[in-house]
Amino acid sequence: MDVVSNLSSFSFGSGLNEDEKKLIYLRARSAGLTFCGCAHAVYLCHHVHSLRCVIKRRTADSHPLATAGDSDLCVGILGMGHMGKQLLLSILEMTPIQPSQIKVSTRRPESVELVETGVECFFDNRRLAAWADVLFLCCLPSHLPKVCADLRSRLSKHCLVYSFISAVAVTRLTELLGHDFIVKPQYSFVACDTADVWLSCSHWTTALRDPLMIKASCPVTLSGKDVSLLQTSNLIFETWGLLYSLLNICTSASVGSSDALSLINIHLVHLNNTNICARFDLVLLVLKDFKKLPFPWISLTDAQTKETPLLRFLSSNKSTQQCISAAYESLLETPAKKH
Repeated sequence: MDVVSNLSSFSFGSGLNEDEKKLIYLRARSAGLTFCGCAHAVYLCHHVHSLRCVIKRRTADSHPLATAGDSDLCVGILGMGHMGKQLLLSILEMTPIQPSQIKVSTRRPESVELVETGVECFFDNRRLAAWADVLFLCCLPSHLPKVCADLRSRLSKHCLVYSFISAVAVTRLTELLGHDFIVKPQYSFVACDTADVWLSCSHWTTALRDPLMIKASCPVTLSGKDVSLLQTSNLIFETWGLLYSLLNICTSASVGSSDALSLINIHLVHLNNTNICARFDLVLLVLKDFKKLPFPWISLTDAQTKETPLLRFLSSNKSTQQCISAAYESLLETPAKKH
């Protein structure tokens, strides 16, 4: 029982002056940004993991020597501050990814309690970069020059880098890393009367199962009317960024463009998103003579800084947005069980 719950003198805002009270909304902003970051990362990890498993099953007959570990997704987290810790807990609780598939690099590994989780923790950014298929950057901006120097010569072309580093544009990250397979979410917080919705649940893994908060974080249906949210304008790419990433994964596995669309469609149909395949078929109008060849490698840096046909399509097609929204909410409300 919280013995001070009804005592105003013990409340968070007690003793703050008027200027300080104006900044209280930053608590909700921080919670909202962390929640959305974790939710979108869980969504991406689930899809990347599942697609790799589907590709392995499809290619098993032609590659009989492939081992079971070939499809295991290696997830690296660089930095164990507030964001890194919440991200790790979210991936462990909400995805089928095993602890043995996750490694953490942090400046003070001895201070991180991960023994019970089974996640390996060390301080070696180069080792982490060379191992990871998906690498989450959760370090401070002040550490970025050293981190990028460590990573630059170690990253595989096919390693998807997902950056949570604030105030550093994706174009700058591309320059520092010499790498163009990077996702950099750009969130813009909308302060309003319902901002405290992000503070309604203090435990992240519980919050990630809350239907209201899941709906609030959906990257293609955000609306300031319902809850204090993040603006939609920069978030459409959150979804297309995932799809571009899945196409690159198919390309790296030498999957032909037609088969890649089929695989991604099968993957998304599992989440009741039946309209995506028809939408992706638009790409084949451009690549109709190359259906047996893999898609060309897609620079996510270019995709995030330029207006693309797929991005224009999603921005204007409400039915596709609704399908993606339903799939997103369904996945987070019923997370996959670990085997």
